[in-house]
Amino acid sequence: MTLQVQVVSPEQVLWSGEAERVITRTLEDGDVAFLSGHTPFMGALGEGVTEILQEGGTVVRVAVHRGFVEVSDDRVSVLSDTAELATGIDVARAEAARSRAETALRDGDDEAALEALRRADIRLRAARSDRHT
Repeated sequence: MTLQVQVVSPEQVLWSGEAERVITRTLEDGDVAFLSGHTPFMGALGEGVTEILQEGGTVVRVAVHRGFVEVSDDRVSVLSDTAELATGIDVARAEAARSRAETALRDGDDEAALEALRRADIRLRAARSDRHT
């Protein structure tokens, strides 16, 4: 059996389709894997890379920055405050953002710079992983 998966950001539905497995990071439980038949679940999303394994072995990766995940009746909804498909991430732009954040951190301990660094790292991790599949 498969899962019906939808990844949604405030701007759009980023991805929708069938999958064998979804792994995402939650604040309470860390990385959680969802398979067909999973018990109902709702949790707050942390920052991380959500992986959607489709039938045939294709993996869709999404850089996710907070939100919620809900699982019920073989449906997984990832509702993210900000999310990007790995295939749409501009690696050069993400690397530049990471560099700016590192410079800002060297100049002083700044929470906004730390947040920017975390966001850039997640985007780069998603994009670089996607290039190897």
